[in-house]
Amino acid sequence: MRMSFGSSMRGRGRARVSPRTATLAVVGLLAVAPAAFATNITATVNPREHDLPGSFADLVEKLVPAVVNVSTTQTVTDKSAGDDGGDQPQLQLPPGSPFEDFFKDFMERHGGAVPRKVTSLGSGFVVDPKGLIVTNNHVIADADEIKVTFTDGTTLNATVAGRDTKTDLAVLRVKTTKDLPYVQFGDSDAARVGDWVLAIGNPFGLGGTVTSGIISARSRDINAGPYDDFLQTDAAINRGNSGGPLFDTSGRVIGVNTAIISPSGGSIGIGFAVPANIASPVVSQLIKFGETRRGWLGVRVQTVTPEIAESLGLGKPRGALVAGVTGGGPAAKAGVEAGDVVVAFDDKPIAEMRDLPRRVADTPVGDAATVKVWRKGQTKTFRLTLGRLEESEDKTAENAPAPEPAKTAVGELGVSLAAVTAALRDRYDIGADVKGVLVVDVTRNGPAATVGIAPGDVIVKVGVAQTDVASPKDVIVGVEAERKTKKSVLLLLNRGGDLRYVAVRLNANGKAGVGADTDDREASPDATEGAAP
Repeated sequence: MRMSFGSSMRGRGRARVSPRTATLAVVGLLAVAPAAFATNITATVNPREHDLPGSFADLVEKLVPAVVNVSTTQTVTDKSAGDDGGDQPQLQLPPGSPFEDFFKDFMERHGGAVPRKVTSLGSGFVVDPKGLIVTNNHVIADADEIKVTFTDGTTLNATVAGRDTKTDLAVLRVKTTKDLPYVQFGDSDAARVGDWVLAIGNPFGLGGTVTSGIISARSRDINAGPYDDFLQTDAAINRGNSGGPLFDTSGRVIGVNTAIISPSGGSIGIGFAVPANIASPVVSQLIKFGETRRGWLGVRVQTVTPEIAESLGLGKPRGALVAGVTGGGPAAKAGVEAGDVVVAFDDKPIAEMRDLPRRVADTPVGDAATVKVWRKGQTKTFRLTLGRLEESEDKTAENAPAPEPAKTAVGELGVSLAAVTAALRDRYDIGADVKGVLVVDVTRNGPAATVGIAPGDVIVKVGVAQTDVASPKDVIVGVEAERKTKKSVLLLLNRGGDLRYVAVRLNANGKAGVGADTDDREASPDATEGAAP
């Protein structure tokens, strides 16, 4: 399966069931549990209320003029074959040619590079009659020139009024002497699975194309960014539809078409749109400020797995586990600590980790907010004032040779540990303020390896009480203590300056065993709140 943007994300296989097999399966169910079919669901549905619309023509006629084609031109440089394996052939001239020296000098000055222009196509829609247009950021990224074309054939030059890479949205501005037809955002939270929708855009350069379908699912996370909450639709979306509107039957924009899943690049009926309730505030900020101004809590969070929930006495997995707190940030000032689980923000429950970044980002900078956390078996509430989101910086660890350290094997975890020395700090790029015990070896397929622990990680704390560790012996003692009452051992790790929790599940016989891994994205900036939101 391939996911693609550019309108466009990019499955397979279909189960084959014979009619006889299917009939037998149903009969078997009825024989076992007839009460399950006692309610006649069909009788509760009003068929007239759910009739297919006779035509979308009247609605489309009103909406199409507000949808535009977006074309961009970008200058790229192709290296010659003799440079770095590019596919552009070098220019060959006969020896002694009067142009030989000229072209030789030209190629040397440009490093053998041959500049050329490439074009790309996308879609957009007018949200202000004075000339403001919404599209996807990836449609206009790195463009040297942007043009928008309306259904009447008018083409205008456009400039970027603002862009947001986190939600893949951008606002363009065109100069016009007349008011433009425009559309408005609707309430995407009111859209239900099964509702009719229309997509209008510029697939494959065929402007003004209309497709219809339904909302297939809500709240899809496709790993596109930290605020993923896509609407899924089966309305045909193809290359060039990116940035185009997804309309409800009242003519309101409930989504911005952004991606599809497809093995071929064409529509297979799985498309994704940024919900209007996420897009609208972003667009408003881009129009007003030329940039986004998101709330900032100052924490880095990760997913609460069943093992982590059990080790913290939380019951079922819920909330967002605080892996780190930014010094001087709103959360730190209020008293939030690493190891807390945020279970509610501004009195709204946090069901899973990805809910918190979106809630915080949607809260205006400077607003007061309440944060409810689970800490050591108790619920605590903190009140704070949100700051403004700061972009996190990626860090790259560079390993350097170092003397082989003295190791202590901890068989129950499947690791070898060592005290953190100056040489090891240099080798693994460990900050001078980081305290704990270094993981130097990990047993292949062992408990620690299974949950993603790797050489270079520093174990900072052990157990539900989050006891600090300064030596390998401290880790061993902590593990032994947890075995008495817990089925898993909670470890706080420092990896390249980022803090994350992992839970190593314990077998019934008390020996460390395989535990479920934490969320793939928990340590990445795009999946954390505070370090990137």
